[in-house]
Amino acid sequence: MGVLSELEPKKVFQYFEEICSIPHPSYKEKKISDYLVSFAKEHHLEYMQDELYNVIMIAPATSGYENEEPIIIQGHMDMVCEKTSDCMIDFENDGLTLQIDGDDVTAQGTTLGGDDGIAVAYALAILDSPEVAHPKLEVIITVSEEVGMEGARGIDISMLEGHKLLNIDSENEGVMTVSCAGGNSTVVKLPVRYEAMTGQRMILNIDGCMGGHSGVEIDQGRSNPNLSMGRLMLALKNEHIHFALSELSGGAKQNAIPRQAKAAIITNDAKRAERIVQSVFEEVKNEYRTADPGMKLTIEVQDEVTADVVTSEDFEKLLLLLNHLPRGIQAMSMDIRGLVETSLNLGILRLEPAQCVYEFAVRSSVATARDEVTGRIRQLAGYVGATVEVTGIYPPWEFKKDSVLREDAIRLYQEMYGSEPVVEAIHAGLECGLLAGKIPDLDAISIGPDIKDIHTTEEALSISSTKRVYEYILCLLAMRHSTLD
Repeated sequence: MGVLSELEPKKVFQYFEEICSIPHPSYKEKKISDYLVSFAKEHHLEYMQDELYNVIMIAPATSGYENEEPIIIQGHMDMVCEKTSDCMIDFENDGLTLQIDGDDVTAQGTTLGGDDGIAVAYALAILDSPEVAHPKLEVIITVSEEVGMEGARGIDISMLEGHKLLNIDSENEGVMTVSCAGGNSTVVKLPVRYEAMTGQRMILNIDGCMGGHSGVEIDQGRSNPNLSMGRLMLALKNEHIHFALSELSGGAKQNAIPRQAKAAIITNDAKRAERIVQSVFEEVKNEYRTADPGMKLTIEVQDEVTADVVTSEDFEKLLLLLNHLPRGIQAMSMDIRGLVETSLNLGILRLEPAQCVYEFAVRSSVATARDEVTGRIRQLAGYVGATVEVTGIYPPWEFKKDSVLREDAIRLYQEMYGSEPVVEAIHAGLECGLLAGKIPDLDAISIGPDIKDIHTTEEALSISSTKRVYEYILCLLAMRHSTLD
């Protein structure tokens, strides 16, 4: 018996648990994609699976809905894979360890993947429920959303008939998203050379940071330990400590604010270096005492070794980029109060044998502003001889002034909840923008149940909200939106 077997709606949580048992990190979606194909075959649905492993499933209208316009239900099958330092799960081979904590479903030591496994579970539950009334359904489940929306970018949906799309990739019940930012993946690669140095090895580890989704929590003032590590090393340099860098890493996903960063240095002045690092970190911790109170620093001083370290010339360039590349919020929207317009997140920092790699998720609701920030990165990187690769460019999803689906959804929400939903634009990216470029006049909204702390190991899916939102979706599908000619 499954951990979630007693939860309602039974089919939703049954499928969600099955999804969680199948490894589905970004770029490794074949297993979950094949699972969806097997589901489609078992339920005698028309389906398509492309070379990227995107899956489309099509269900005919139920009785009485044959003349209603088709509705597209859309979500993504990949998840952000983060885990605590003591968690032994291999995301490419192991399923998640689910647990129930009050009204929440969580995963022990890892992200849950409610973003966006719950969309897949909703879709499968609907397709497996002959009693649910609906028009023709065209279900799109994409791959690699979390790493640049590559599935939505590459999918061919020209065969679909629907022009109304229900995206289920939002995390707040009662909030209806109608517009989102565009963005890109920007990767800076700085060539570095090494030389041998003898001295004490000092390991610096910043941990306990809150992290979060760079499109959701970027305005929460949380620390980025990659940047904090750069600040510590700059302090050592400014205090004329003789040291060199041998290891550097931080973060796991471009679009996740990092929770941890680690550096190893070789120095002949370990005691003074330790005092300086501790002092500066206390300053950093005080600055983040409200927004990120759990951040901590551990320092381990080891015996004398001879190690390969980055040359002093290349370290100057490395540190310059780390401390001066654009980061965080760049502009707030002039049109929507409180909305972040443009930002970027240094999600991954990695020192390799021949280069130092800086990976950014860049976001903006204004395409030209997105490109301007990327241009500044190119200029500074080029100044020190680094290369820049920009991929995964996706457009903003622009607000549609006249939306039948949005108005119907608002009216239904008022009837069911007795209050007004929040209708908003967001800074996070959704696939609606890319899909709108493939379907002329696409009418789309994005909704979802309450999911806390996505992209972190504290991610939690509300059980009661999952039930309410499912019931809302069923009623939305059963509404008479418009009649085909």
